[in-house]
Amino acid sequence: MNPKHDLATLAGGCFWCLEAVFEQLRGVSKVVSGYTGGAPTNPTYKQVCTGATGHAEVVQLSFDPAEISFTDLLDVFFTTHDPTTLNRQGADAGTQYRSAIFHHTPAQKEQAEKKIAEWDAAGLWGKPIVTEIAQLTTFYAAENYHQGYFRQNPEQGYCQMVIAPKVAKVRKKFTERLARS
Repeated sequence: MNPKHDLATLAGGCFWCLEAVFEQLRGVSKVVSGYTGGAPTNPTYKQVCTGATGHAEVVQLSFDPAEISFTDLLDVFFTTHDPTTLNRQGADAGTQYRSAIFHHTPAQKEQAEKKIAEWDAAGLWGKPIVTEIAQLTTFYAAENYHQGYFRQNPEQGYCQMVIAPKVAKVRKKFTERLARS
């Protein structure tokens, strides 16, 4: 990790979706799909998919806070998934698909709590936000075939039907935050 970069670890359903979204942003230098929040150590995708391990599918972002703030990342996060559904995003159901912010520092925890209070007060979803806020314990990178999934499989059905619309939404709503190609 670049010494000028911070880490953020977020869960909002399928990690393929979050990875594809956050890779678009200026100031985000690395996005790794993985797992956290459960047991055993070094879980496999097959284990996590059972829902029995307690892990969430997450992305861990390395970002430059001089380019993009943690709260900016949270704005994107809350825009690209439904934070009001417990253990579900669309057709993906189970604790592994929960909405969660795994904070690395007390400041991230405070910023996440404040952002959730703001979004709840705005009532944009019509239901309370159920996003979990928890201290990051251990992050486990997912298997290699999960990394860069959308980039490597743009024509795959799930990518076209679920991920591409989220990427398009971010490109439209956060144009000023996009990385320069």
